Amino acid sequence: MKKSSSVRMFSAALLSMSFCAVTVAQDPTKVEPTHYKLAFENEYVQVVNVHYGPHDKSSLHSHPGGVVVVLTGAHLLFTDENGKTQEVFAKAGESRWFPPFKHKVENLGDTPYSAVYIGIKNKRLAQGISVNAGQTEMDERTKKLVADALLAVSQ
Repeated sequence: MKKSSSVRMFSAALLSMSFCAVTVAQDPTKVEPTHYKLAFENEYVQVVNVHYGPHDKSSLHSHPGGVVVVLTGAHLLFTDENGKTQEVFAKAGESRWFPPFKHKVENLGDTPYSAVYIGIKNKRLAQGISVNAGQTEMDERTKKLVADALLAVSQ
């Protein structure tokens, strides 16, 4: 009886640790450090530099809700956690809001792709913004301001 109880407790602990490892492993800076490098982080945001070489692919990872600012254009293929794919033609200077999501990325082009992802760490705030945003893109003036600021910092 004691042995059976110990085995069950051990199994439950192992299952819990596996679940936690999978949850933590979704952070792109942890599971995809070749493509995602932490630039800045505090209690509010995580700023991540994104870089894919020509034809690079990633494994499944997640992002909190946030804004991506494209630095160099690219032809990308996104595959979500359910296997649904979407081809994207990202344009330099483009900025877009995304709710929290999981995906794989493939750079279909012959040139490198670079972007900055500014993730909002407070899930409640990020989800609230997603619901209330009403649009997925910034206005042209905001796009230009963000792109100019990021390009100035990267030079």
